[in-house]
Amino acid sequence: MSDQNPITHAGSSQIDHLLTEDRRFAPSPEFAASAVATAELYDRAKADREGFWAEQARELHWHKPFTEVLDWSNPPFAQWFADGELNVAYNCLDRHVAAGNGDRVALLWEGEPGDERRVTYAELTDEVKRLANVLEGLGVGQGDRVAIYLPMIPEAVASMLAVARIGAIHSVVFGGFSADSLRARIDDAGAKLVITADGGYRKGKVSALKPAVDLALGDRGAGAQETVEHVLVVKRGGNEVDWAEGRDLWWHDVVPAASGEHEAQAFPAENPLFILYTSGTTGKPKGILHTSGGYLTQSAFTNKVVHDIHPETDVYWCTADIGWVTGHTYVTYGPLANGATQVLYEGTPDAPHPGRWWEIVQKYGVTVLYTAPTAIRSFMKLGRAIPKQFDLSSLRLLGSVGEPINPEAWMWYRKIIGGKTAPIVDTWWQTETGSIMVSALPGVTETKPGSAQVPLPGISIDVVDEDGTHVGNGNGGLLVVTEPWPSMLRGIWGDPERFVETYWEKFQKQGYYFAGDGARLDDDGDVWLLGRVDDVMNVSGHRLSTTEIESALVGNEAVAEAAVVGASDETTGQAVVAFVIIKQSYLDENPVEGLGQILRQWVGEQIGPIARPRDVYIVGELPKTRSGKIMRRLLRDVAEGREVGDTTTLADTAVMSVISAQVK
Repeated sequence: MSDQNPITHAGSSQIDHLLTEDRRFAPSPEFAASAVATAELYDRAKADREGFWAEQARELHWHKPFTEVLDWSNPPFAQWFADGELNVAYNCLDRHVAAGNGDRVALLWEGEPGDERRVTYAELTDEVKRLANVLEGLGVGQGDRVAIYLPMIPEAVASMLAVARIGAIHSVVFGGFSADSLRARIDDAGAKLVITADGGYRKGKVSALKPAVDLALGDRGAGAQETVEHVLVVKRGGNEVDWAEGRDLWWHDVVPAASGEHEAQAFPAENPLFILYTSGTTGKPKGILHTSGGYLTQSAFTNKVVHDIHPETDVYWCTADIGWVTGHTYVTYGPLANGATQVLYEGTPDAPHPGRWWEIVQKYGVTVLYTAPTAIRSFMKLGRAIPKQFDLSSLRLLGSVGEPINPEAWMWYRKIIGGKTAPIVDTWWQTETGSIMVSALPGVTETKPGSAQVPLPGISIDVVDEDGTHVGNGNGGLLVVTEPWPSMLRGIWGDPERFVETYWEKFQKQGYYFAGDGARLDDDGDVWLLGRVDDVMNVSGHRLSTTEIESALVGNEAVAEAAVVGASDETTGQAVVAFVIIKQSYLDENPVEGLGQILRQWVGEQIGPIARPRDVYIVGELPKTRSGKIMRRLLRDVAEGREVGDTTTLADTAVMSVISAQVK
């Protein structure tokens, strides 16, 4: 596992590579024989990239076929299939019903308390048509913005599709965000209508949503919100809510009463589909804008080939909330465009018991599971005894999304959840890229634990230095996309200058999109993500990746999860400081005393003395956003003895005071 070669250091953007991983897993002949993807896809895309994407786009239904594939005459503002017209919701619903698949289950919904609904394609189509009529009746039309603030219930998916159906633009806001966060997003988008619920179930109790909407629309210090005309409310939690007559409407009063007839109109391929806000470094959220034709093309294609979707037989489950891009692309749009059957689960992984997810896999016979490394590591912390209580033999493919997965978590996922046979697709992409960019293709790629592996067919990726020069195999640097791709963001809502400056200015000369991530190419040219460039430490002149040191820590039998930051140090410039969570199974049998010193030595052995942490703090939890990303900025504050910064985006805001107390 470890590599004791001396570290060479070349230039400021070179990220030193310290861990070596040499385990390999080839796809089984059985899996490869029936896989959707074949190696030939790479050849076709290489021979004619634009022709390849045109082929994928033609898998969709176009009301008016396109004749032009890509217009890149005004970079970085791309247009894909611009003279074509389609309807996104028609592609996700009506066409499957027309093809005779109306009785196929679209959503296997499981509420946190255990209630359930099976929604067929015909039923979902009917609901979306009625809702589209309601929205139009409320004056919402092409180009208008609708904010969606809902729990993971079928109405959330129906809302997104109904907004898309009428050519309007949705802005989904995660149901855990505060009234202030919601207000900022409603204001920035200028939303005309909000779709919410009274509340939803979270960790065994009802988490109220409608009261947050009422607060958001009230006076937050600068007057009441002015663009929202109506609030449509789904009754889910049964909690008491205030009511504004004339503004608020119950879903159950208006949607079933609306007409079930609604013809899907065609809209241009570049018609905006959604705005999704991602946190910006300045504190002002960035409204990432995606359009229709190119986004749906790449969403459907990547879902089909990366998740190996066989719509007649698979039960697919992406555990992401629709408030994040993963929930947009791989819950709502990709799977439904492909006519798949999928699980939708309302609650958290540990409610009402820690085996809840595995119980759902067993109950519905889930075949494809797509989740985040954070979730996998939290299950590792609890131990294998919990998943071992359930029959997980239906799982044939596992996916990982959201951040780099460390090799030990990858191996645990493969062994304990995948029964040592299910291939793992570790996917790299972003809110901005719209869909998967780098991933193994199951059935084709020999997988490596911890590596995102190769760009997908039709995608051009490179790892370069500060000057935009290719670093070559065996070296680390900055991850860039070198050619336009169909599901790329089309801008930041209302701020074209910020769009150019954030993503394109750094490599303007080469015309590269800069992702903000560090990566390295191994000796085979495969991609290994090294985390955000902001999370690279400079220790005694060596640029070290937090991801690799975290991986080494998690490779120790005691550790379930680790977060590493660089803290100012008079001697070395920056010093490595680690925060670790210990596995319950280890704590049951071993003392915690002296473990910090053992882990410091362990990192020194695994990687080399340069990476040995100055301090190792053993903590009960780590500060995470609601989408599961570790907020290293806050840990840096603690490590440097500063007042801890803004914690409002954390899933649990009390975590930082506990950690601060443990460190002191």
